[in-house]
Amino acid sequence: MVAVREIELKGHIIDSFILPKVFDTIMDMGGDFEVLQFDIGKHKTDPSYARILVKAKTREQLDEILGELRKVGARVPEVEELRLKPAPKDRTLPDGFYSTTNHPTYVLLDGEWVEVEDIEMDTAIVVEPEKKRAYCKPIGEIKKGDLVVVGQSGIRIEPPERPRGFSVFEFMRSRVSSEKPAEPLIRQIAEAILEVKRSGKKVLAVVGPAVVHTSAAPALARMIREGYIDVLYAGNALAVHDIEAQLFGTSLGVNIKTGRPAEGGHRHHLYAINEVMKAGGIAELVKQGKLKAGIMYEVIRRGIPYVLAGSIRDDGPLPEVITDVLEAQREMRRHLRGVGLVLMMCTMLHSIAVGNILPSSVKTICVDINPATVTKLTDRGTAQALGVVTDIGVFLPMLAEELHRRKSA
Repeated sequence: MVAVREIELKGHIIDSFILPKVFDTIMDMGGDFEVLQFDIGKHKTDPSYARILVKAKTREQLDEILGELRKVGARVPEVEELRLKPAPKDRTLPDGFYSTTNHPTYVLLDGEWVEVEDIEMDTAIVVEPEKKRAYCKPIGEIKKGDLVVVGQSGIRIEPPERPRGFSVFEFMRSRVSSEKPAEPLIRQIAEAILEVKRSGKKVLAVVGPAVVHTSAAPALARMIREGYIDVLYAGNALAVHDIEAQLFGTSLGVNIKTGRPAEGGHRHHLYAINEVMKAGGIAELVKQGKLKAGIMYEVIRRGIPYVLAGSIRDDGPLPEVITDVLEAQREMRRHLRGVGLVLMMCTMLHSIAVGNILPSSVKTICVDINPATVTKLTDRGTAQALGVVTDIGVFLPMLAEELHRRKSA
C-alpha cells in the first residue's frame, strides 16, 4: 500500500531553487514523486507552476515529507481543517504540536486563511478561534489551556523568493562574501538602510564589544546620532567597554589610540562599572555629565530603545543588563516590531539569538571577521542573512561616512 498526495508549487520556483529542493527533500526522506504538470514562466517576471504527486510507503512517512515540503512553500490543493489541542499545563505543549519556521505562515480558520502574528522559528502556534487570531508563542510562555496547532493540516507557508532585480540581497541564501569590492557593497548596504528608513521601518543594530576594540565605536555612535539606528541589542561587554573607552581611553585596558596596554589598564573596565554603579545607571552617568560621548551616550541622548542581555561571564553586570534570559528574550521580541533591517556586527551568540526570533522577511546583514559566525547563523535557519567577512574597524567607518555623504548630498 502506497500513500500519495498531490502538492502545488507556485512562483519563481526555478531561480529560487525551490523546485530542486523539493525533489531532494522527497528523495532524501525515502519518498518518490511524479511531476503531473509543469508550466514555466516565459519572462523573468512570470511565475511558474508545478503539480507533483508525492509517494511514500506509509501515511506517517508521507506526513513527515509533506511537513518538510511545506517549509519551502509547497501547498496541498485539498482544503484541510486545522487541528487544535489544549496545552496540558504551563510550559508544556500537546503531543504532535506544529513547530514553526521563520517564514510568513497562514492557518485555515473557518474557511479563511489567517496570518500567524509575530512569526519566528521553533515556536508553537496558539489560536484564538473566536477572535480569528493566531500567533507564535515560545514553549516557555505557554499557559495551560492554550489552543495549540498540532499536525500539518490547515497550514500554509510562503518563503521569500529571490529578488527579480539586482540587489545586494540577491545573495542572501547562505552566501558569505569576503571577495566583493568593499565600496560597491557599502553603497548597496547604505541604500538598503535608507530604503528601510524611507518605508517607515526601523533599523536594529546587534553589536559585540569588538566594535569598541577596533576603534569603530565612533562610527556607530555617529550613525545613532544621525538617526540611522533605531534599536540596539548588545551584552554587558559592549556597554562596559564603550563607557571605559570614554572615561579612560582604553578598551579592556588597551589604549585605543596607541594599541598598547595602559599602565594599570586591566582595572579600567571594573572602574567603569563602578562609575555607573555610583551614578545609579548609564542614563544617570550621562545626566551627571560624566559620560559625554560614545555609543551608549548617543543611545541615551536620542532615547532609542536598547536591550543589554547578560551572560554568565559578565563582570558587574551594569544595572541595565537583563540577567534573566527569558525576560531578555521578551524584551528583544517586543522591540522587533517594525524592524525592517538588522545589522549584526561582531557577536556570534547575540546574532544567533536574534536570528532565531527574526521573521525571514527582515533583511539581515551579518558582519564579522570570522566566516564561522556567518555560517553558523545561516545554518541555524537565518537563511536570509547576507554575510560580509571583513574587519569591522574598516567596514563601519566606511558605512557611516557613506550614509553621511548621502545625507549631505
